[in-house]
Order: sequence, then structure tokens, then C-alpha cells
Amino acid sequence: MAQIMGATGWVQHTVRGLLAGLKKKGHTIEVLERVRQVGPGAQGAKGSFSVYRIAAGEGG
Repeated sequence: MAQIMGATGWVQHTVRGLLAGLKKKGHTIEVLERVRQVGPGAQGAKGSFSVYRIAAGEGG
């Protein structure tokens, strides 16, 4: 997500919408890795990230 946000200037909820739209169109969105940095109070800290793989859908 961070790479898409950096490349496009989009905010996080817009990138999530992109991924949801691709999934709705039949693409496979896989989470390859989740890295969670824990901050105060067990909240997610800056530096937490997920790595996704987007595979083409049927006919795509």
C-alpha cells in the first residue's frame, strides 16, 4: 500500500478502494506478508505494513 500511495499520492482509503475494486472485477488479492510494529498500548505503529500480490482475473 505504501508504494502505491507514494507513487500515486493517494491516501490509504483510496488504495483500499482500488484493491476492493480489483477484487470485485475478479482479480486475486493475496496477502504475502504482514509486518506489524507495535507501539504504545499495543496499537499499530508507523512502520507496520502488508505485502500484497495482485493476480489477473479470469480473461485478464
